[in-house]
Amino acid sequence: MSKVEFIKSGLIKKLQEHIETSATIYILTSFVMKSGVEFLKEPLKRAADRGADIKICAGDYLYVTQPEALRQLAAIHPNIEVRLWKSDGVSFHPKAYLFEDREEGYFIIGSSNLSRSALTSGIEWNIGMRKCVEENVFADVMNEFLALFYAQQTVQVNEETLKEYEKQYGEYHQRHVNLVRQWAELEEVELMLPVEQTERAEEVEVIHDPSAPYEAIQPRFAQIEALAQLEATYEEGYERAMVVMATGLGKTYLAAFFARHFGKVLFIAHREEILHQAKQSFARVMPGKTFGIYDGKIKEGQADVVFASIFTLSMKKHLQAFAQDEFDLIVVDEFHHAAAKSYERVLDYFKPKFLLGITATPDRNDHKDVYAICDGNVAYRIDFIEAVQRGWLAPFRYYGVYDETDYTKITWRGNRYDEAELLQAQLRVEMAEHILRAWETHKQTKTLVFCSSIQQADFLSNYFNGKNYRTVSLHSKQVQITRAKAIEMLEQGELDAIFTVDLFNEGVDIPAVDTLLFVRPTESLTIFTQQVGRGLRLHDGKDHCVIIDLIGNYRNADVKLQLFDARRGEKKKGKEPTIPTVPDHCFIDLDVRVVNLLEEMRRKRQPRREKLLADYLEVKQQLGRRPTYLELHLHGRSEATEYKSEFKSYVGFLYWAGELSEREERLFLQYEPWLVEVERTTMTKSYKMVVLQAMLNRGPARWHEPITPIEAAPFFHQYFMEKEYRKRIDFSDGETKRLWQYDEQKVAKLIAKMPMTKWSGSSQGIVSFENNAFSLNFRVAPGDEDTLYNWTQQICEYRLHAYFERKGGSVH
Repeated sequence: MSKVEFIKSGLIKKLQEHIETSATIYILTSFVMKSGVEFLKEPLKRAADRGADIKICAGDYLYVTQPEALRQLAAIHPNIEVRLWKSDGVSFHPKAYLFEDREEGYFIIGSSNLSRSALTSGIEWNIGMRKCVEENVFADVMNEFLALFYAQQTVQVNEETLKEYEKQYGEYHQRHVNLVRQWAELEEVELMLPVEQTERAEEVEVIHDPSAPYEAIQPRFAQIEALAQLEATYEEGYERAMVVMATGLGKTYLAAFFARHFGKVLFIAHREEILHQAKQSFARVMPGKTFGIYDGKIKEGQADVVFASIFTLSMKKHLQAFAQDEFDLIVVDEFHHAAAKSYERVLDYFKPKFLLGITATPDRNDHKDVYAICDGNVAYRIDFIEAVQRGWLAPFRYYGVYDETDYTKITWRGNRYDEAELLQAQLRVEMAEHILRAWETHKQTKTLVFCSSIQQADFLSNYFNGKNYRTVSLHSKQVQITRAKAIEMLEQGELDAIFTVDLFNEGVDIPAVDTLLFVRPTESLTIFTQQVGRGLRLHDGKDHCVIIDLIGNYRNADVKLQLFDARRGEKKKGKEPTIPTVPDHCFIDLDVRVVNLLEEMRRKRQPRREKLLADYLEVKQQLGRRPTYLELHLHGRSEATEYKSEFKSYVGFLYWAGELSEREERLFLQYEPWLVEVERTTMTKSYKMVVLQAMLNRGPARWHEPITPIEAAPFFHQYFMEKEYRKRIDFSDGETKRLWQYDEQKVAKLIAKMPMTKWSGSSQGIVSFENNAFSLNFRVAPGDEDTLYNWTQQICEYRLHAYFERKGGSVH
């Protein structure tokens, strides 16, 4: 076989040949047609049957991809993962077919989409290249595929996402009858738009005192508290937990200190530069250990501590290079929602003694993916507001400057504003002058400016330079100055400001920065929080950080100020104030027009029930089916307790949302009092739900029959004794501690005295405890057992899980 091939016909034969022999098969294509799927369906099925790692990504650009083609692809085999790129009108033209086995690899990049004509008779040009020609290029291609495959713009193809795509596909084709002509026109229009450029971070420059000896590194500030909570969590028998720690408090160092208790350690992150920075941090804390990078190019998997990219581990070949029990501790750095499935797959494979998730984002809304993989167990939490209050981060002075841009006129593309329309609004001299005046009024000495795009960063930097200020625009396309040099110049006072896009969100420290300027709409609260953290690190000579923020009627403008609220999380009476309460030595100063804008946006905020429904539907799409109560609790943006508060029960919400079948609706109305009772019965201890679980363990046919304390005793005792934290939380006072050794009569007496008698007395007749038997005081009709069993099991599972979630550290 030639090492490089020009393939202008018969591509299908080449694809079938490699599908039959490869262990890794990745396909990236602009569009997919049913005719193309027919050619590859059987070879792909055979490959999946033998365990090949198969991932296929197609685009929805101009709605050429046929919904039925996606459905057929997803139906070939359950182990084939299919995702759809949501282009939101931005052109999407890649065509690549990537293959790899244990030693060899081969990729084809060219013009052929997944259609009959493109694979057989059409005029197509493709280049095929073997891995051995340039292994680093091959590794780059594989990693880039995975980064795109799990990007925020992609969704998993399942019945729920297909329903949405089918609807959009139908509407688009009804509106655009003459598609061929319109496609050509759209391509011409695209030539006149600015080139879309994705910000890429460069290598990380870790700034520290090189004279400090490795052994001098010790926990400090929040790390001391967090480490104590983590160690207690591990000792209590929890197998996974998360730490929420504000940017600047050293969450990577915390992970390194905790890792000293374990043998082999795996650190997983979503960006390679974070891996290299983490490696340096761990090396300073654990000088006697060996450290290795595993990222597709470098494969140092035999070290004591391995730092791996999630995209590399997403490849079955690389994942299975490690034994399932190889690592005692796995540390997961914060990651983005779209890649959640890849993390779940990797973590389902490994069997560590402990899993630690670390994140800097302060809101469940942002870190819900880490929250889910850590079973909701928060070992320690401190956000940047509490850190400021305790003197561990610098105070801030926040100035909200009015931005007159009308963002309602700019198209929203799912997770961002339309780039061309946003640039048209931003690249105006009047806007630049307004930004300059605000900066001159409030600035200190060293400024980071966060922009929406490379074009905006260049435009503003040039404008400021024209006003005799020393600034640079720093981004992935900048070739005149390196990031390290720009940082050095800013620290030395040779620059007034650095204009950037996303380079400084995470992984780079410039403690000397004392001013932050935001000239972009806040599309992500996570990113905004990370960027604010860039200015709050303590530094000699810095009394406080100035934050200058342009606020217009963009999305999240009315909620972003909650991040600065020192009373966040407290129950407040009456209307929430527009200006939050901030810590001592901090203040917020808002333009009067900003206050009026925020109050108007708050009045128009999405009603509560509609928000709960939207958050539920997001989880449903993610899973491809109706989520269980526990899945909604772990994966949803809204707290599960909000559903109970608003609808009395999760099933009550499903009824309101039209998510139940006609038969389920009838059963819900018939058995609603029972479902509400299970949801709302008080639980100072977990005993009630444990007795209910003992009943449920008898199976759908018998779960609702009466149960005696003696019958419940074995399960009741086993449940508490099998996990240290259950035993110590609910079985640790003087009376119950004696029951750590099983005594059937004493356990039965406890069950009779507490959960059975107390539940009977508080349930208003729904359950009773009489003649030494705990009973449901209603009849479950034949045929209803399974459905009512499933609903009851879901509530019981959720309540037990939520009860034992470890809530350590700060209450903020």
